[in-house]
Amino acid sequence: MENETDESRTGIEPPEDEGGPVKTFLEHLEDLRWVLIKSLVTLGVAFIICLVAGHKVVAVLAYPLKHAKVSYKSENQVVTFLFGTNRLGVFQLPPSEREAMGLGTNHYVTLRVAPMQVGTNFLLGLLRDDSQTEADKLSVPLVSLSPAGAFIVAVQVAAYASILITSPFVLYFIASFVFPALKMREKRYIFRGLFWTLGLFLLGVGFCYFLLMPIALSASVRYTEWLGFGVPQWRAEDYISFTSKFMLGMGLGFQMPVVVLVLVKIGILNYRQLAAGRRYVIVISFVMGAVLTTPEIVTQVLMAVPLMILYEISIWITWYWERKDRQRAAAEKAAGK
Repeated sequence: MENETDESRTGIEPPEDEGGPVKTFLEHLEDLRWVLIKSLVTLGVAFIICLVAGHKVVAVLAYPLKHAKVSYKSENQVVTFLFGTNRLGVFQLPPSEREAMGLGTNHYVTLRVAPMQVGTNFLLGLLRDDSQTEADKLSVPLVSLSPAGAFIVAVQVAAYASILITSPFVLYFIASFVFPALKMREKRYIFRGLFWTLGLFLLGVGFCYFLLMPIALSASVRYTEWLGFGVPQWRAEDYISFTSKFMLGMGLGFQMPVVVLVLVKIGILNYRQLAAGRRYVIVISFVMGAVLTTPEIVTQVLMAVPLMILYEISIWITWYWERKDRQRAAAEKAAGK
């Protein structure tokens, strides 16, 4: 065929260091403009959808708070008072008061406030409910303390959720802009890295959502009580901002091995450089924990430790790769002799 290139007619593959087509500066700006337009449109559509479904997204974010556990190590009996579905409070009864009220020997007791008819009068009484134990649940209510508070929460929820949903598409748009300028070898390794990026991001978000978040919330309550403050309720804006940043930060942090190992394969980093950078990664991990979580030390450690473990895994994978390369080079050298 007359339209075939010289390489296809001769069967010669393009060189490994060959990048994409050469473009002028204005052509690059035009490509960048379309990347920004497509990214913003995608974010805008996702933002509107998440804003309409804001109550469902809030319910998802409130799940760790409702299922977080709090422990009471004292010998006092823990009594939870409920009125319908509302939790009125949790009180600890010393042994003397426990015997006076006759609530049994169980460590956790649930009492429901319910209307009772006595003759022609209606009174509020206490009914013991042994079917469930609510005292070990955190259950800190979320409240809105300003007229615009609910709208601010809805906007926050939609913004964070839209970033989470559209991140794969935005990465694809950015990759379509950057890839033409890369060498063939670099493209192969980055493609492989992108394959793991989404999975590790979801793994980090899930790890934070199901494991770290309940622990962090319980630790926050216990730390507040240790300081002598009560925890009757939390502002919804603060809770949504905290949980969203925590999960997004863990999702991004879990992509560290992909980024590091792609840079190793490309030749930018090696085992010695990664090993020498341990102390810097420790500082960066704690800085990320301080920025993306609450100021107290427990949640910072909960975020920093997994990031340092992932970095250490990347170092040992790099060591293994370099060891295999040295063994291969030695075998080829011995075969050449």
